[in-house]
Amino acid sequence: MRIVSGKYRGRAINPPKNLRARPTTDFAKENLFNVLGNLLDFEECDVLDLFAGTGQLGIEALSRGAKRAVFVDSAKASCGVVLENIHTTGFENEAQVMNAEYASYLLRCTETFDIAFLDPPYRTGTLTKALLAVTPHMNRGGIVICEHPTDEELPETAGEFVRVRDYRYGKILLTAYRHQSMV
Repeated sequence: MRIVSGKYRGRAINPPKNLRARPTTDFAKENLFNVLGNLLDFEECDVLDLFAGTGQLGIEALSRGAKRAVFVDSAKASCGVVLENIHTTGFENEAQVMNAEYASYLLRCTETFDIAFLDPPYRTGTLTKALLAVTPHMNRGGIVICEHPTDEELPETAGEFVRVRDYRYGKILLTAYRHQSMV
């Protein structure tokens, strides 16, 4: 796994230490961030990497100039990997790691975000619940990206956010949601 662009382009980051984590492929990640770069100015963004795993998506956003990233994962081992990767890239001042279950974190959260990455365990029903829970924490111009298998259906709307596009990369889909006023 590596950072594909920005300040730390090419830098390797630690892979998952177990088989449960499914890191986004470099190809999908590079294409995703090219699309996001056309929609948002990363230098102004606050990022939420929910179900962070290795933290690669939030770290990629930081490498491309995001102002801040919050990494949330319920697994202590994953939070440890995220912390190692943050240390490797020197983003300690721009990053916050929370060892928490997504719903409890969002219930306590008073912040808003410009980008949210949601990549929970597949086929558990968690993704739709997390999507509905995260949209109240999004800025009006923000975007929510959901990673899921191609056979998992997501709703057309989530609060005031609407599904705007699916990007297919092999057996996975990256689904983008934007505020209805931005569509």
